[in-house]
Amino acid sequence: MHDHCEARSASSSSVEFDDKGWPAWPDREDLSAEFVKLLAAAQEGGSTVSECWLTLSKINLASESSWSGEWIKTAELNEARAELSLLNGNTTTARRNWLRATTYFHAAARPPGYANDLLKSAVDGMRRCAANFLKSRLPAGQVLSIPWTDDLSLEAYYVPSAFRDDGPVIVCIGEPGSYKEELLTKYAGHASERGFSLLAVDLLGTQTALPPERLEGHKFEAAMSRVLDFLSDMPGVDRARIAIVADACNSSLVARAAASDARFAAAVCDAGIWDLHERSFFHRQAGDDARICWIEEANAISRSIECPLLVTAGEAGWLLPGALAKFGDQLSSIHPDARLILFRRAETAAMQGHIDNPTLANEVIFDWLEDRLGRRNLG
Repeated sequence: MHDHCEARSASSSSVEFDDKGWPAWPDREDLSAEFVKLLAAAQEGGSTVSECWLTLSKINLASESSWSGEWIKTAELNEARAELSLLNGNTTTARRNWLRATTYFHAAARPPGYANDLLKSAVDGMRRCAANFLKSRLPAGQVLSIPWTDDLSLEAYYVPSAFRDDGPVIVCIGEPGSYKEELLTKYAGHASERGFSLLAVDLLGTQTALPPERLEGHKFEAAMSRVLDFLSDMPGVDRARIAIVADACNSSLVARAAASDARFAAAVCDAGIWDLHERSFFHRQAGDDARICWIEEANAISRSIECPLLVTAGEAGWLLPGALAKFGDQLSSIHPDARLILFRRAETAAMQGHIDNPTLANEVIFDWLEDRLGRRNLG
C-alpha cells in the first residue's frame, strides 16, 4: 500500500486544473492540450472518459517515457479486445475498440519527438489499428498511396460513402507534424452520416516522422493538386463536388491549396489569416508601425479562393476575438460566399483548434458543407 501511494503521488501531484476545469501541466502545455483532445474524442467514440483518467493516473511526467508508455498499454488493451471481438463475430465491437486503440496510440506518438524510443511502436500501432478499423467498416475503407514527388508519396485513408453513385468527397488534411489517423475519429462519422466519402491525408506519408528538410523545395499546393488528380480518377467520386477541410486553424497551407486549384468545390480553412498574423508579428519586431494593422489589408490568399469558404475560430484561441471579427467582416466584403464563425466561451469549442469540443465545431462545418455540396436523402 505504501508503494502504491508513493507511485500515485509521483504521477499526479503535478496535475493542476485551469479555470474551466481542464487538467493542465504548466510546464507541458503540449501534453495538457493532448489530454483535452483525448477526453473530447470520447464524444465521437475515439476514447472512453474512464480509460483516459485511469491512464492519466499512471503517468509520471518526471519520466520521459511514461506518457507514451502508458498510452501504448491502454491502446494495446483496446486492440486485444478488438481482436477477441472479431474472433467471436462481434465486428461492431471490434471496430469500436480499434478506433479507440488508434486514438490512444496517436496520443503516445504526440507530440512528435517525445519519448523517441517508443515513437515507432506508437505509430506502427495506430496505423495497424486504423487499417483494421477501415477493413471492418461497411463498405470497407482503403489505405491508399498517392504519388507526389519522385521520392515521396502521400499515404491516405479513404472512407467511401454507402451510396454507389458518384458523390461528394471531403478531403481532410493533417497539417505538418500531425497524423492522419486522428482525422478518422474526428470526421469519418460526420461524413458518413451525410452521405459523403472521406479522404484523410497528411504529409508524413509512410514515414514515422518526416524532417522539415525532406519537404524543402516541394510545394504543399502541388501535393493537394495531385490528390485532386487521384480522386478524379476514382470510381464513386463526383469530381465537381470535392471539398477540402483543414484540421488545424493555425496554418494557411490548406488556404494556399484552395487558392491555387480552382477545382475544389468548397474549403474550410483559415483563409490565410495565420499568414497575416505572422507577417504582422515580424513587422512589429522590426518596429514597422505602419504595417502593424495587419487586418486592414485585404488578404491575397482569401481573394484568390474562388470556391465557397468557411473559417471557424474560437474566442479563447490564439488570436483576439476583435481582430477575428474584423477579419470576418473584411472576408465577407471581398468574397461572394465566405463566412467566419466565432465560437464563444459560453458555448465551448472556443479553444484553439476547437479541441475542447470538436463535435460542436464539426457539426457546424459539415452542415455548411452539406449546404454547399448537396444533401442526400438518408431516410
